[in-house]
Amino acid sequence: MTKNKLISVRDVYKEYNNGQVVALSGCNIDVERGEVVVIIGPSGSGKSTLLRSLNMLEPPTRGEIYFDGVNLAGRDVNVDLHRRKMGMVFQHFNLFPHKTVLQNITLAPVRLKLRPQKEATADAMRLLGRIGLSDKANEYPAMLSGGQKQRIAIIRALAMNPEVMLFDEPTSALDPEMVGEVLDLMQELAEGGMTMIIVTHEMGFAKEVASRAVFMDGGAILEDDTPTNVFEHPRNDRLKDFLSKLL
Repeated sequence: MTKNKLISVRDVYKEYNNGQVVALSGCNIDVERGEVVVIIGPSGSGKSTLLRSLNMLEPPTRGEIYFDGVNLAGRDVNVDLHRRKMGMVFQHFNLFPHKTVLQNITLAPVRLKLRPQKEATADAMRLLGRIGLSDKANEYPAMLSGGQKQRIAIIRALAMNPEVMLFDEPTSALDPEMVGEVLDLMQELAEGGMTMIIVTHEMGFAKEVASRAVFMDGGAILEDDTPTNVFEHPRNDRLKDFLSKLL
């Protein structure tokens, strides 16, 4: 792998029921440091499965997934060590309801002994200030709006100082008026040079923020190009059909 290549997926398959269900079919993709890659496609196309395979939440049936030069699908690999460098943001926030916002953010860095409580707390407050939610530090998730929960979920992932952020449809569970505040934070991260891989239905955001767009269908990557080419000059017939229903 080149020094700048952070993730490399090689001929990855994911099958269920002894091969009767094929969720991923021969996927290949490289992601360079600082890139923002969006993955689009119809429901059931394999987008989330591919994203979740990158940090072994969905271990591939066969194939190789390299992160920072290490094949995570290889034997005797401590996947947990590498997951610390991969922030993951889910559709439904996954905040601990019985812990305050501040406790949610500091839990992992302190428990994993990455930094002492005092330092983790100071870092969490700095991150909360960055998104204008310092006043929510001692509140519980139930007291927050969906947009606030998702921004705090992003901040919680950032508190681990990840090398890449993985987003699995981060706005799909939000009310429409809350989508913008989450996308604004993601755009800010992109402009700051964060490597990001995003499964999304937000086509306007994908066109504006991404450095690359990947189209999937049937568990396969059918197109991987610049957003301009994917959205304005699609080559694949299935992609043309998909976009005709959206744009």
